[in-house]
Amino acid sequence: MNPDFLVIGAGVAGMRAAIELAAGGEVLVVAKDSLRESSSEYAQGGIAVALGEDDEVELHEQDTLAAGDGLCDPAAVHALVVGGPAAIEQLIEWGAAFDREGGALALTREGAHSRNRILHAHGDSTGREIAHTLYRKAASLPNVAFRSYAATVDLLLDDGVSGALLWDGRSQALETIRARAVLIATGGLGSVFLNTTNPDVATGDGVAMAYRAGAEIGDLEFVQFHPTALHLEGAPRFLVSEALRGEGARLVNARGERFMEHYHLLAELAPRDVVARAIVAEMERTGADSVALDLSHREPGFVRARFPRIYQTCLRYGIDLERQPAPVAPAAHYAMGGVSTDLEGRTNLPRLYAAGEAASTGVHGANRLASNSLLEGVVFGARAGRAMLEWTSSGCPADGAAPRSYGSALSAGEIRALAWEHCGIIREATGLRTAWRMLEEAARLPAEVSPQLAEVANMREVVLLIARCALAREESRGAHFRRDFPRKEAAFARHSVVREGSDVMFH
Repeated sequence: MNPDFLVIGAGVAGMRAAIELAAGGEVLVVAKDSLRESSSEYAQGGIAVALGEDDEVELHEQDTLAAGDGLCDPAAVHALVVGGPAAIEQLIEWGAAFDREGGALALTREGAHSRNRILHAHGDSTGREIAHTLYRKAASLPNVAFRSYAATVDLLLDDGVSGALLWDGRSQALETIRARAVLIATGGLGSVFLNTTNPDVATGDGVAMAYRAGAEIGDLEFVQFHPTALHLEGAPRFLVSEALRGEGARLVNARGERFMEHYHLLAELAPRDVVARAIVAEMERTGADSVALDLSHREPGFVRARFPRIYQTCLRYGIDLERQPAPVAPAAHYAMGGVSTDLEGRTNLPRLYAAGEAASTGVHGANRLASNSLLEGVVFGARAGRAMLEWTSSGCPADGAAPRSYGSALSAGEIRALAWEHCGIIREATGLRTAWRMLEEAARLPAEVSPQLAEVANMREVVLLIARCALAREESRGAHFRRDFPRKEAAFARHSVVREGSDVMFH
């Protein structure tokens, strides 16, 4: 099947774009794993939108700009917050069941928000509810088709992007898909790090493929490390949502002391990068490998009712949040950077678009405001879909060819350990150069093509780009912290951009 439009990724951004594209031709949505295995599914806290009686889009805009630490694109932020209310109304119209109190939408607060503006669904399954709603809507449209277990190996080039090379998990064979326009909506890259809240599929494939094709990659040094992931031997680094702190959860160190008031006026509700570094500092100070998140002071039954998914997951690993604190530590969570786009998802390559976490629009700046990610996927997924329709009058391009790609002499585990040690929460030049050198030396031409080899090659490419961009930014800003350059510098109030064959530039 050669569709009019190829959407790579089945999360919120990809599904929302597919719905828009269905009006202009045949749409194929492909997923590396099952259609439901995406970062969107794991988004617990909620979706931020200015709908409260004491709120307005201008306040949401100000909070987003403040969290972005001087690097947000104001036009992108404006598009996000202004488009939010209508996007939520549309989701509700399509069947999204957000939690309500007395008939009205229930709104809560998360870190760095000045108002209660976080909508949630089923307590702590907001991403899942939105993703399922969009899937049901997309599946109801006759022009939209889906392929699961179809890993995209590379983009095809012919005067721009002409399609993609897929590995079909059913036939165990490579397949060429041609399309008039291609959307990268592959989600995040958290799984290139040893500790992450992301699903295993989040290995930055879209960013790596776009980079090899000649697309500009922006702000990749800005990786958000969520402060509170469950830290138990034998348990996954399950996200313990920021919404718990919004409901009064306290952070205490190994000595039983609350500590966040010593690091920020907002204490537990400080921006994520501040909380993550504070936890690292307390762990180093006390010699512990975690701190504790305590909500046991709330009334009986509250945690179970408000956070049913988190409560049951913690209980499965022996932690009853109603009675005891959970051991938590930071983990890689979200990439502010990605494939550089304009506000309509256009990249510098003809017929290639990007949306959601895989894209870099400038909307998050140096540090994403909590719960803006799902909103970005919905708002900018729709914008990208509308922009892609401009190619409907064009014929399908020729087959094209895949760019020359390299494999990796390092295993996935070795790459993850390298990324965590040298490109993690606290960075410095020596470690970044070490990572760069080791990853460069690990490049080799692949002996064969397979989804497993392609994934490891993409991981190597992405961590190398993170190291290069982090080394070039000689300051600390937002989620990027350099021990050897601990202050923010006005000279770096610019976005990093890197293309294949060129140095990291700032503009």
